[in-house]
Amino acid sequence: MEVEGNPIRVQSIVQDGKMVVPPQYVQPPATRAQHNSKKISSSNDYDAPTPPVIDLSNANIVIEHLGLACREWGAFHVINHGVPIRLLDDLRSVGRSFFEDCSMDQKLSYSCDANSPASEGYGSRMLVASNDTVLDWRDYFDHHTLPLSRCNPSRWPHFSPNYREVVAEYSDQMKLLAQRLLGLISKSLTLPSSCIEEVVGELYQNITISYYPPCPQPELTLGLQAHSDMGAITLLIQDDVGGLEIFKDGEWIFVNPLSDAIFVILADQTEIITNGKYKSSQHRAITNASNARISVATFHDPAKTRKIHPVFKPPKYHEMRLYDKSYEKTFISNGLSIAARGLRSFRFRANSQRQGYMTN
Repeated sequence: MEVEGNPIRVQSIVQDGKMVVPPQYVQPPATRAQHNSKKISSSNDYDAPTPPVIDLSNANIVIEHLGLACREWGAFHVINHGVPIRLLDDLRSVGRSFFEDCSMDQKLSYSCDANSPASEGYGSRMLVASNDTVLDWRDYFDHHTLPLSRCNPSRWPHFSPNYREVVAEYSDQMKLLAQRLLGLISKSLTLPSSCIEEVVGELYQNITISYYPPCPQPELTLGLQAHSDMGAITLLIQDDVGGLEIFKDGEWIFVNPLSDAIFVILADQTEIITNGKYKSSQHRAITNASNARISVATFHDPAKTRKIHPVFKPPKYHEMRLYDKSYEKTFISNGLSIAARGLRSFRFRANSQRQGYMTN
């Protein structure tokens, strides 16, 4: 189903009753979930390693535990985080209502710009600029929320009576938590608490509600291909279906949903700022044949023109901007799946280069 030039939405494929995945969604054998990992953990595999859970209310040990989680995982749950649990539930509820209770015509009225790989609104092809790219098995609604100069709630759905109010409140709470976490991450490296945020500058925030419909052939698809996030820090909640996996020590590890927790993912700019002491986390979403899944990722990025640099010397990374051409091209022309290669291209290769950087 393609409506007036709008790309096909994954949900419409499922609603049409197709039992075979269209070829543009079929992953190459090497990247399929059941092929390219030593072990796929499941929520029932109690011997599998799991990301740490950090209690932010425990001031005596939170810095130590957070530093260990950043070094060993690059991702972790936080509990007692100060965000009202009611708000987490409300956002999951209004997000699901948009995808499941609104008609396709209503949803398409908020469509992304089909000619832009990362525009605000309802879509299914984020950061896809080529028809040759393998597509993710998901639909989404992306909100531009901060700074307020780029926030326009009239572009957000209004079919649920409190949708816009919930998203706006959630945005405020996520910004406060992101700032708090960046401060704690700085302190875990014995830096001033304001250090990382000062390098990042004004936070640019997007809130992306992702909807993963049931897939008739989940062994062939991914809900979201393997990638690391471009920005500084990502805060994610998911429903009780689960499907998020993170890559650690050569394995894909299933992230068990914790309804009251927020999952923290370190992104590429934090890896650069910490000079590689803390690595960005590679992650993906798998699909299933039975249940639709909702997740909400809140991205906190520097401005496109902001120069990001390591705070430790000698630096291992070049100074860069978030949308430097070579880095941006890696994401958009090839999709999310090879994002890590984009970041590696900013590593120094010789001491002479490093010395030149330090004297500029």
